[in-house]
Amino acid sequence: GSQQNRASRRKNYQRKNRDGKNAREERSQKKDRGKTAPTKDQKESENKEKKTTKRGKEGENKQKKDRKNSTSSASSNSSDEESLSEEELAMLKEQVEQKKKLISTMRNKPWRMVKKLSVLREAQDFVEKFEGALGKGKGKKLYAYKMMMAKKWVKFKRDFENFKTQCIPWEMKIKEVESHFGSSVASYFIFLRWMYGVNLVLFGLIFGLVIIPEVLMGMPYGSMPRKTVPRAEQATAMDFSVLWDFEGYIKYSALFYGYYNNQRTIGWLKYRLPMAYFMVGISVFGYSLMVVIRSMARNANQNTADGDDDNFIFSWKMFTSWDYLIGNPETADNKFASITTSFKESIVDEQESNKDENIHLRRFLRVLANVLIICCLCGSGYLIYFVVKRSQTFSKMQNVGWYERNEVEIVMSLLGMFCPPLFETIAALENYHPRIGLKWQLGRIFALFLGNLYTFLLALMDDVNEKLAEEDVVKNITHWTLLGHHNSSAGNDSTATPPPLDPADVPRGPCWETTVGIEFVRLTVSDILVTYITILVGDFIRACFVRFVNYCWCWDLEAGFPSYAEFDISGNVLGLIFNQGMIWMGSFYAPGLVGINVLRLLTSMYFQCWAVMSSNVPHARVFKASKSNNFYMGLLLLILFLSLLPVAYTIMSLPPSFDCGPFSGKKRMYDVIQETIELDFPLFVAKIFSYMANPGLIIPAILLMVLAIYYLNAVSEAYQRANAELRKKMQMLREEEKNKRNNKASTNPMLQDLEDLLTPSTKTESAPKQAEDKKIESPNGTSPARKPGRGAVLDGSPMASGRGAACTLPSQVFVTQPPTLGVRAPYPGQPRPWGHPLGAVPGRGRGQPCY
Repeated sequence: GSQQNRASRRKNYQRKNRDGKNAREERSQKKDRGKTAPTKDQKESENKEKKTTKRGKEGENKQKKDRKNSTSSASSNSSDEESLSEEELAMLKEQVEQKKKLISTMRNKPWRMVKKLSVLREAQDFVEKFEGALGKGKGKKLYAYKMMMAKKWVKFKRDFENFKTQCIPWEMKIKEVESHFGSSVASYFIFLRWMYGVNLVLFGLIFGLVIIPEVLMGMPYGSMPRKTVPRAEQATAMDFSVLWDFEGYIKYSALFYGYYNNQRTIGWLKYRLPMAYFMVGISVFGYSLMVVIRSMARNANQNTADGDDDNFIFSWKMFTSWDYLIGNPETADNKFASITTSFKESIVDEQESNKDENIHLRRFLRVLANVLIICCLCGSGYLIYFVVKRSQTFSKMQNVGWYERNEVEIVMSLLGMFCPPLFETIAALENYHPRIGLKWQLGRIFALFLGNLYTFLLALMDDVNEKLAEEDVVKNITHWTLLGHHNSSAGNDSTATPPPLDPADVPRGPCWETTVGIEFVRLTVSDILVTYITILVGDFIRACFVRFVNYCWCWDLEAGFPSYAEFDISGNVLGLIFNQGMIWMGSFYAPGLVGINVLRLLTSMYFQCWAVMSSNVPHARVFKASKSNNFYMGLLLLILFLSLLPVAYTIMSLPPSFDCGPFSGKKRMYDVIQETIELDFPLFVAKIFSYMANPGLIIPAILLMVLAIYYLNAVSEAYQRANAELRKKMQMLREEEKNKRNNKASTNPMLQDLEDLLTPSTKTESAPKQAEDKKIESPNGTSPARKPGRGAVLDGSPMASGRGAACTLPSQVFVTQPPTLGVRAPYPGQPRPWGHPLGAVPGRGRGQPCY
């Protein structure tokens, strides 16, 4: 029906057009015949004709609009039975593709935002409306459904990515710190967040596989000596001073190694707790090693994937830094501060690259600074060794004060608090770039903490050896006590079972594992307290004093002493790294230490973010952090390896305590693996493990791993060198192109004119025959005769290539206006000559001007 209507409308329209044309032709013929003056009737007829033509045009426009509306309605309301023609389908497909291309390139259009949004909405509506029509026959609905589901899936993935970004903890806090203090300060908080995630996983392993099974399925508290406070300590077991030293009830809790029983299986699940304890202790180091190496590899890939952004730094920052999608005023303020800070960072880098210095003086000052720092490191190591030796004598005394009990922790915390600022003061002599100076500072503080830690461990090993010697005596006493109790109860009545001995009255050994765990917990807690007190006193109270007392002070406290504090990046990073090293070492002897560290990191994020934003100021020389945190990760990997060594030594060499811990009663801690293999696995599995434990296989495997690491390291270095060479080549090509453009633009225009003038003469000399053939002919076919004059030069004269050549314009020069005649200025005191004009060149006679 719609097609018939269209056909009838076309016929009517063609008939009207034919009638109108005929009428116009008749009127024009009448006008041509009679050329008389127009009358009123003729004017009225002309006006009527104009009105009819206007109405006809309006009718045509209406018909076109109706046609368009009918075609759009027909295409939109077409049923599944009617299929589009091939031409219409191709046109519709082309339009849909154009709209999709427009949507994808909308961001690059130089339009206003209002126009962009309106065009984008129209294009999206068109694509959604007509994309389903690209299917064929019965597949239209299925195709439209697939396209709709594809769009829904893309939108879901985008929303899910936004949701994951919003779920990143402390993201807005870190962005705020970065915008005001730079990427170097923000890198510390990013590293802190990463450490929190790692410790959360470690806490889940230890808490879920060791602590919870022992608490739920193990022997209850007070049922055995290792889970009971001795009779002599029960009176003071709940005192605050005792609990503060992690003695009393805390010492005999699930927080430390000695609480766990050595039963092979516990509970109705037959859970093998000693094996789980050993494997979890090894898995802590294995998981940490895997995560650190994975993070280093990811950072290295990101670093190599980045392009060379050392060209046009300030131009890029000026024109591409702002984000035009920001709609929040607070976010806009943070972005403004971030751009300002990035400009400061780039200015510092540019100043350092263009700095001139006295090399000999700088070398002398750097050698002097290193000598002073080495002296400080040796002194701190000797001080810790001396204090640990004193603490061993204090432990044998009674009625010891609080300072004597905690002297080691106090001295180590004070050294960690005062030595980094001292190193930073000495490092001012070296005048390194801030980024390089930060790495030197981190390395020196790393050496300080490492020396202090290993000095503490060596002194602690002496204490462990004394505990082991004491255990032999206590072991005999415990054996004879239990034997005497059994004999005394059996002497009264041989048939009756002896009454059980109270666990609080059983003599027990010193349990050196618990003693080591207590020392690590004390160090961790004292480090937390010293860090928080330093921030509170050294940053917050100092900032309050400078802020409120500055109005009534003799000098400007903000510009001079004491001023506001700067955030100590190196000290905080190294403190975090060595605290994690203590957690790795101490978690084997104190499973609850990881939980304490999780709480410490959680509170540190909020407390230090608040302190930075309220009490600190940005560094005087703001600098960019490296593109990857591989330097931090390298230090963390080194401290992980160094913290693994003492634990491996105790597992492989020292015998466990006889009356505490899951490995009591064994010669070495690793015997639990052999016991499990022999009792729980088939015989051939035990043989396989025995063959694998053969040193003849272990040593070649280690050598193969070392060779593989060396090979991969060499390959990576080769790739890095090749990448650097390619970057240099690209830079050289870019500079060559830039120099060519600059040379072309800065060439003297007089030299260019000379080149243009001299090229025709050289061409005529090289090809005289071609010049003779290309003579100019007159319009009538005859060549005009040359008239000799003053300025004329013969062809054979030597002036043909001299001054006369200067008067002949080259063929490629277009003359737009006649040259002005040059007139020589008169000498002072002489009359002005008004006679003959001078030649083209002043001072060379009067010649005819060259046109």
